[in-house]
Formats: sequence, structure tokens, C-alpha cells
Amino acid sequence: MLALQGLTPVALAESAAISLAEARKIVSAVHRDRDLGVPLAEVRRVSLEAVRARGHVPALALVREESSQLDPFRKLLLRRADDDAKDELFETVRIPLERPGRYSVCVSSQVGCALACTFCATGRLGLRRNLETWEIVEQVRWVRRGLGPGERVHGVVFQGMGEPMANLDRVIEAIRVLCDPSAQAIDARAITVCTSGLPTGIRRLARELPKVRLGLSLGSAIPEVRRSLMPIDDSFSLDSVIDAGIEHARTTGLSPMWAMTLLHGVNDGEAHAHALADRVLDFTQRSGVRPRLSILAYNRIDENDDPFTRTPLEREDQYREIMRQRGVFTHKRYSGGSDVAAACGQLAARP
Repeated sequence: MLALQGLTPVALAESAAISLAEARKIVSAVHRDRDLGVPLAEVRRVSLEAVRARGHVPALALVREESSQLDPFRKLLLRRADDDAKDELFETVRIPLERPGRYSVCVSSQVGCALACTFCATGRLGLRRNLETWEIVEQVRWVRRGLGPGERVHGVVFQGMGEPMANLDRVIEAIRVLCDPSAQAIDARAITVCTSGLPTGIRRLARELPKVRLGLSLGSAIPEVRRSLMPIDDSFSLDSVIDAGIEHARTTGLSPMWAMTLLHGVNDGEAHAHALADRVLDFTQRSGVRPRLSILAYNRIDENDDPFTRTPLEREDQYREIMRQRGVFTHKRYSGGSDVAAACGQLAARP
């Protein structure tokens, strides 16, 4: 049966053989948590029966909700309501924005991840399955239900568990639902899809969703170091990923978000800073768009067996100063919720 919260009005109209106007009313009812019966009396009974025969509204169950004591970050541990298997758990994070009452939702696209990036807790799980379109959308709906009067979800970032480009069909469908005025009505420009580096997916994202932003996790700008941190580099080199990013920038006119997580003694030396500056300047010259470069502090992924340590603040400042001298300006991204394992790289859906 069709999961109604995972459909745009156009997709519902085509699937249920009803008018687009009726489909919009049904999608609106679903996303505003109204029942499909009495409140939609204006929709013809025959159309409602057609939808009921082919569609339903499946649910996610909240296993646990944790609020950080350090900042306003909040993490939700979720699973399908019809499946209590521990290996089906996945996580979502509510991220506070600078303007009070506005939030971004960090959503997962897979249960686990196959890419095995060494500085990411999700990468230690391996891939268990792709999330369905409705499961991605439901993460946003869960966060939205917990908001108070005057609060709203402003944006969505696909930076939770999983590699979004490896589940791109469902991710694109979910984004179309999230942006639809009858559904979540989120501006596409406030949505970012982050990747460890799948060039085909980057190009497809540019073609099909040109208003959606691209995020790229770099690991290191030095190929052999990146390969040791991110096994995906064996299949798709940083050169090929950046070439795809240049095509994305030229097609969309949008600046990509580049993220560099500093690991003490691994990728935080002078040579690494210069190599990254070279990449930024070359990208800017070739694409006409300057990447937005975020420097992230490493968040521990295992208290007992962690291969990395956080770069000391003084060394990070030296790294950033080299970039500044090269004409490359960086943003220090705050990654909150570390006390409840909600920060970047920490999501592991622990029961």
C-alpha cells in the first residue's frame, strides 16, 4: 500500500486516479495530522475510498528522546512502529538556529552506512537498509510535533545516519514532499544534502533539485590521507568528486558546503591546510563559486576504542590562519549535543 506521507499531490493523483485538487487536500490532511474521514467531507467519497484502498499512513515509534544539557540540541531515536528490532533503529537531531524558535532537522537516510568513514560512528555499523521516503519525511514530522507555539522547522540537512547519495531515489522523493506547499512547505534553499563523495549522485542532484544545496565531507585534501580515512576514495577520488561539485555549482549557481573535521596529528598539519587552500582556490577559479568551508572539531565516537583525538585549539587556530593568509576564509561550525551523542559523527542508534 502507498505510504501517503511519502507522496506529493502529483504522485498521489497519479497513483490513486484522483484529481490533483483532491490529492492536495488529502496530502494537506495527512501532514497536518487530520484524519482522512470526517474533516475531508469536501472530497468525494469515491475518491477517499480509492485512496483508502491503496494508501495508509504508517508511523514511526519514538524509542527515546534526549535533550542536551549543553545546548538546545535534541536527539530522537526512532524505529518503525511495526518493527521493534534493535537493528532497525535510526536517529534524528533537532538543531537550533540563530533565530529563536527556528530549527533545522538533521535526518537519516539509511540505517547504518556502508562507506565506513573512520571518524564516523555510523560507519562502524555497516549498512543495514535504506530508509523509505515516508520514513525520511516522518523524521521531520516528529520534530515538528514537538515544537511550541511560534516555533517552526526552517530547514533540513541530510547529514544523519547513512550516505544520502546511496539512497538518492528516496531522498529526492522525500525532498519533493518536504518542499511541497501541501505537505511540509520547506524552502528548497534551506535543504542541504551532504555526501562523502558519489559523483553520479552529485550530478543528478543538480539536475533534479537545482535549488537544494550540496554538502561535501572532505576528510583531507591530500589523496592518500583521505583514502585512509574514507574508503570511498578508492572508488571515487577527490578529483572526481570535486569535478562533479564544479558541475553542480555551474548548474545551480549555489556555493557548496565543504566540511573538514580536524583529527589531531592526522589531517591538521600545515601541509594539509595548504592542500585544502589549493583545492578551494582551484574550485573557485573553475566554477566561479567559492565553497563555504566549515572546520569541525572532532567528536569522540567511542569512549573505549576511539582511533582519534580532537585537534587542540591552538593548532586549529594555526590551521585556520594558514587558510586566511591564502585568502580562504573558514567558518567554525558548532556541533552541539555531544553529551547525548548528537553531534556530527556520533550518531549510532544505540538502544
